[in-house]
Amino acid sequence: MNALAVDLAVTKLTVAAKNGNNTVTASYDIGMKQSETLVPAIEYVLEKAGLEKSELNFLAITKGPGSFTGLRLAFAALKAIELAFNIPLYGISTLDCYAEPYKQLPFVLVSVMDAKKDKFYAKIFDAEKTILEEGDYEPETIVSEINKMPGDKPVLFCGSDAELFYSTQKSNISKNSTFIPFSMIPTDSLFSIAEKLFEQKNTGLNDYDGPVYLRASEAEEKITK
Repeated sequence: MNALAVDLAVTKLTVAAKNGNNTVTASYDIGMKQSETLVPAIEYVLEKAGLEKSELNFLAITKGPGSFTGLRLAFAALKAIELAFNIPLYGISTLDCYAEPYKQLPFVLVSVMDAKKDKFYAKIFDAEKTILEEGDYEPETIVSEINKMPGDKPVLFCGSDAELFYSTQKSNISKNSTFIPFSMIPTDSLFSIAEKLFEQKNTGLNDYDGPVYLRASEAEEKITK
């Protein structure tokens, strides 16, 4: 299976190309220079993997929530490849992507990202069951959902801001809980989830589909006001 994946939901850009069983991954913690780096990074991993864009079976991307600018950049780059070569593009929830490596562990899983303004993007899983749909929540709402869950199953916080959430809220959590540092490679999860969709003959995103923000941008909020 040949594929290209991009995660640009957070400030760290991760790009990977998969050629059969071989994967080339590049990560750049570069903040505002993402726009200068994304396309060269895509070309780099494809070259190192020995792939042409026309040889790709599918594309995968974190579709949000996340950085407004980062998500738009990633969508623009991969949609261009999708349209040029008629390759399916799969948009994966960022929270699902970040939770994917830990879903088989015996924990209630809480995937969290800092949404700023004293709120977090979050989704809560118990095995394959969704306990709290992904959304833009105040910490108290997330903690309340955790505390009212029946049973004594331990809770594991994951995601790009698991440590931040846990360090500020652990005294309010009544369950046995811990967090895992954000050291995963997001593109590995994107490949794993998207490959299943491809095998199921899922057609991917529609032409009109774009990033999922869960919240209006600051510019949109100003216009509304």
